[in-house]
Amino acid sequence: MEKSQRKNTGRWKLFAVLAVCASPLIASYLTYYVIKPEGRTNYGALIDPRAYPMPQLNTAALDGAPANLQQFKGKWIMMIADGGECQEACRKRLHDMRQLRLAQGKDMDRIERVWLITDKQPLDTVLMREYDGTHMLRSDAQAVKSWLPSDQASAYTDHIYMIDPLGNLMMRFPKDADPNKIKKDLAKLLKASRIG
Repeated sequence: MEKSQRKNTGRWKLFAVLAVCASPLIASYLTYYVIKPEGRTNYGALIDPRAYPMPQLNTAALDGAPANLQQFKGKWIMMIADGGECQEACRKRLHDMRQLRLAQGKDMDRIERVWLITDKQPLDTVLMREYDGTHMLRSDAQAVKSWLPSDQASAYTDHIYMIDPLGNLMMRFPKDADPNKIKKDLAKLLKASRIG
């Protein structure tokens, strides 16, 4: 009887040790998947780049010279897509991108701003001067529309997108996005990708 009692006691000790060792893992899974704390998610929606590989967009600079997004490889790209008329919401996104880049301080040179212009509409000269430094590339509207994901309540023209330094589309910010929340995501991305 004493032998079987020791065996049972040994089993309970083993289960207790296993429970103690597994408890942090179980707690982290419960916290992440069940409780879902506010601070765990990005503001922008993460995009699986395998589902949205960069297509051949046939982009060109405003003067007609060939230009493409691959020329910015090695840098983060904040990008919008919209027609050349660029109404108020489009102008706000251009403004937000400029300010968000400036807000990164010494890391701002690691970010490029791109506007994919999806029609042949001539651009307002004042607008071009105001957002000098934004790469304005004319592109095929259909190719851009089929590439950039949006949700059911919005169009691809409603969002700011992020492309990583390897050239992968990886994040989409919501329609009418809060620049302060985008700023936090950008700071995290730049910090996580800093070399050295």
